[in-house]
Amino acid sequence: MTAAVELRGVRKSFGATPVLRGIDLTVRPGEVVAVIGPSGSGKSTLLRVLNHLEPLDAGTVHVAGELIGYKLRGGKLHALPDREVRKQRSRIGFVFQQFNLFGHLTVLDNVTLAPRTAQHRPRAEVEAEARKLLERVGIGGFADAYPRRLSGGQQQRVAIARALALRPPVILFDEPTSALDPELVGEVLAVIRDLAHGGTALVIVTHEIAFAREIADTVVFLDDGVVVEQGPPAQVLDAPEHPRTRAFLARFRAADRQPQPDERPEPGAPIRTGTR
Repeated sequence: MTAAVELRGVRKSFGATPVLRGIDLTVRPGEVVAVIGPSGSGKSTLLRVLNHLEPLDAGTVHVAGELIGYKLRGGKLHALPDREVRKQRSRIGFVFQQFNLFGHLTVLDNVTLAPRTAQHRPRAEVEAEARKLLERVGIGGFADAYPRRLSGGQQQRVAIARALALRPPVILFDEPTSALDPELVGEVLAVIRDLAHGGTALVIVTHEIAFAREIADTVVFLDDGVVVEQGPPAQVLDAPEHPRTRAFLARFRAADRQPQPDERPEPGAPIRTGTR
């Protein structure tokens, strides 16, 4: 079976600073992969090289069996022209942190733009499908609204519908809740939860560890541009083998164990520090 995503020996530097240091990763069709790691570990860059928003320094990326950004000719890789790259990119869903909706277009037009212009699908077909997708993500009544009229959570759901409208083999999520107010996070996670195991592969960069544990088939811990550890959530999140993974997760556990304002310890009770 052809992998939904396959990275081999992927390297990327910005100037003299290496960001990805030889990444190998395979995502099966329909698999949900959560990518976790500290800030600056290369998580967002990993997604950006996946759809060639950032060109590679070395290695290859395949999506649904297609080499992304390059053509192999005479045993050498040759960069594709921008027109061909844009065509490839139109078959890879991407949900950004900051929504990236077009403010001058309605919700419906935001969702239908790429299928109509990049995939050259008929308007009637695309619009009918888009309305169903907006219903699916819970904002069917906002098709004619403009993004500025929507909450952050609603805008992110439009962005998810826009990614689905491409009928992609994989959707990439780059910290999809990081720009949201806390009370809006749950509604976006609920939509992603509904998508999980729905046939489309999902690669989700997230700091929501509990959410990763719940929906992911595979968790990848990335640190300093290297895949330090990967496997099922029960292995990576609950019984990590590598010291770097354990140290990273310990910070989240410590934060979870801090007393909340309405959970102050009784006088004289020991204060939990999160150490084990």
